[in-house]
Amino acid sequence: MTHHLFNNRTMFRRIITSVPNFLTCCNLLSGCLACICAFSFEDNVVGALNGRQLAWILVGMAAVFDFFDGAAARLLHAPSPLGKELDSLADLVSFGVAPAMLLYNNLQFWTGSWWIPFVALFIPAMGALRLAKFNLDSTQATEFKGMPIPANAIFWIGATAWMQSHGLEWMHQHIYWGNLIVCAVIISVALLMVSDMRMFSLKLKNFRIGENLERYILIIAAILFVAIWGVEGFAYTIILYFILSATADAKRRRQSKDVLK
Repeated sequence: MTHHLFNNRTMFRRIITSVPNFLTCCNLLSGCLACICAFSFEDNVVGALNGRQLAWILVGMAAVFDFFDGAAARLLHAPSPLGKELDSLADLVSFGVAPAMLLYNNLQFWTGSWWIPFVALFIPAMGALRLAKFNLDSTQATEFKGMPIPANAIFWIGATAWMQSHGLEWMHQHIYWGNLIVCAVIISVALLMVSDMRMFSLKLKNFRIGENLERYILIIAAILFVAIWGVEGFAYTIILYFILSATADAKRRRQSKDVLK
């Protein structure tokens, strides 16, 4: 009887500890589906939703799963080295490869160049390097060194929405400079993921305004940006996230220099 109960408890524990990994796999599958939808860019895939819009939704779903797999691991006391590695692999697909495929197909329509769309592949390359560095760095629990890869995905969702609604006419009028600007933006955003700049995490330890001022500003701004500009408001949110983080990082560096003096 005791042996039977022990086996049941062991089985139950295995099921419980598998929940975070199941959510991580949902993240990965959402990213894979987003990659597929990105290649049906203008075609209606589900109802009135075209491939581009469905890819946006699927990357958003991946972000939700990414949030809840970590929360589930903490809640169920089920963190594991396997889960950490699996999470990074899923994030690379959902927040590195998927937005790159979305951007690649967007640039096929948006530019008159055959090679510009391939610059988008720089995004998953830097995303992979960013995640590998993150897994080896124990100092990124409460803040990040470099832009987190989900923020990269959110930016490109907003940016591709802007390209589609505002950028096409401008691009046709400024082909040469437009191509240079596109390349510069892609490379710059990708390099932010492997930069040494400190960027704050959105996780709240408490609800005090003084300790979470940047987080509250960003959350309120995100709501306003999306309400006013729709999907492209996500790009403005990440730009603000960069500005707030850069300001806080510069202030921290000045304070460190003052202490050393």
